[in-house]
Amino acid sequence: MKKLFATILILIVLIGGIGYVMVGLNATKFDAPHKYIFVTTKSNAKDTVLSQLSGKNGIKNLGLFSFLTDKLQLWDRIKPGRFEIKKGESIKSILQTLRHNEQAPARLVVNKVRTRADFAGLIGRQFRLDSLTALNYLNNNDSLKFLGVDTNTVLSLVIPDTYLLNWNSSIRAIMERLQDYQKDFWASNDRTAKATKLGLTPLQVYIFASIVEEETNNNAEKGNVASVYYNRYKIDMPLGADPTIRFALNDFTIKRVLSGHLQVQSPFNTYKNKGLPPGPICTPSQKTIDAVLDQPSTKYLFFVAKSDFSGTHEFSETFQQHVQYANQYRDALDKRMAAKDSAQKQ
Repeated sequence: MKKLFATILILIVLIGGIGYVMVGLNATKFDAPHKYIFVTTKSNAKDTVLSQLSGKNGIKNLGLFSFLTDKLQLWDRIKPGRFEIKKGESIKSILQTLRHNEQAPARLVVNKVRTRADFAGLIGRQFRLDSLTALNYLNNNDSLKFLGVDTNTVLSLVIPDTYLLNWNSSIRAIMERLQDYQKDFWASNDRTAKATKLGLTPLQVYIFASIVEEETNNNAEKGNVASVYYNRYKIDMPLGADPTIRFALNDFTIKRVLSGHLQVQSPFNTYKNKGLPPGPICTPSQKTIDAVLDQPSTKYLFFVAKSDFSGTHEFSETFQQHVQYANQYRDALDKRMAAKDSAQKQ
């Protein structure tokens, strides 16, 4: 950095004392806390950067800035990427950022994602990488082989959280970063040991958690919901999970799964196929994964929404008890719909 400042000083002496003062003053004209400038290719870096730093949302003294970048041979050093310019920065500070390629990381914030296409779209919105390139990679088993996953299981590498990566990261680099985090996640808090105690692999736990995630937002109930599906799994009973039908149909607007929906031919149809589906149906939260791992020991095999529409469920060990609760909910729902229709006619 001292060498850079010395070089700037020599150049400024050549153009006069006023220039020296200008280099150290606030050079920004924008009101936002910061702005990002993007360099996509080295060949047009100068034109790209100067264009983004011009105008009312750019910097003052653009001519001086351009002169110094040329004299410092900055354009021979710069690499493609995303750079942050903070409000109030000086020309000297901006030159240092660009000359040393101090990249501003991009945030990949992952919450619940259901499909590879959704995940590719999320990546495309945050990185230089376009969503189609990302999707082609996620849809290619040959590309995924080195990660130890396939197109059905690739999203099991995604543990919802916030990740910092370079804006110009490749899809492979992004997936490697996610896999590193995933490995640390399973290695911590005895998670792998807990999965083994249940007789499951981390992947199987993740798939269970994806179903639970789609069944309820109530964290207090997730353990019991997990126990229902786990108990069915242990006795070789079809999981019969409605969310897997929505996933198989790729229609997440379905509110009530009907008998016609259950006829879909798909390995994700857990009414027709026993055992777990071949991959997750969403990216479950860390809380949901832990709810599966820490689920209570129950004999529950059924659950249905409570008739008070509280968003919670009635859990049952027998089908007969389940039918009683289901009838209560159905009657309450019919009354609610009738009251709604009557109010609309008035």
